[in-house]
Amino acid sequence: MKDASRRKKTQLYEHLKTAVMTLALTPGEDLDEATLSEEFDLSRTPLREVFRLLAGEGYLELRENRGARVTGMSYTTLRDFFLAAPMIYGAILRLAAKNATTAQLADLKAAQEDFKTALRSGSGADRAMANNLFHEITGTMADNTYLLPSFKRLLIDHARIGMTFYQPQDQHMAENLSVASSEHDAIIAAIEAGDEAAAAQLAIDHWNLSRDQIELFVTPAGLDVPLGSFARKTPA
Repeated sequence: MKDASRRKKTQLYEHLKTAVMTLALTPGEDLDEATLSEEFDLSRTPLREVFRLLAGEGYLELRENRGARVTGMSYTTLRDFFLAAPMIYGAILRLAAKNATTAQLADLKAAQEDFKTALRSGSGADRAMANNLFHEITGTMADNTYLLPSFKRLLIDHARIGMTFYQPQDQHMAENLSVASSEHDAIIAAIEAGDEAAAAQLAIDHWNLSRDQIELFVTPAGLDVPLGSFARKTPA
């Protein structure tokens, strides 16, 4: 019985995680506990245990007497994302090159093959989740207690606001996907060689590849100041 309940909770966890990251559940959307409870054959107690886990990881927000909802996205969220992303990606890949194990490298190479398969025949959601897995593994490789939670939180919003990158609308966008795949290969090579400087630079290059397209998607029409360049409203 415990094994069955654990399996159902894992299924719910993976379902909600994917739904949030691929925008099947939109930012700020309320979760329907009754429907999820019936769909996954879980009572409210284990259901809410999953909600608490996902809230702790940044996927959901829990509100007293109002239930759970998908973590929202605001202008402040986007600004902070664009400011933090290149720094965190660079630090993660530098540490990954320093600390990666043989087993983790094998996992990363397998994730890259899955990513290439998704590029050939998968949906936009398939591509986004395959890309996310690749980067999740680099985070595990980095093996840093303080950095990893921030990196995982960053990946949630990168997947959400980057969905347009994985659903190319023209030839240029399609070519960028091919470049992204090649850069994954280069990242693997740098990590395998233990080249920390090269891995950190590739993180910046890889971020810059998707940044312009993401900015087009999230910047309001008529706003021509790049996200990430705004000062905070209150002085430091």
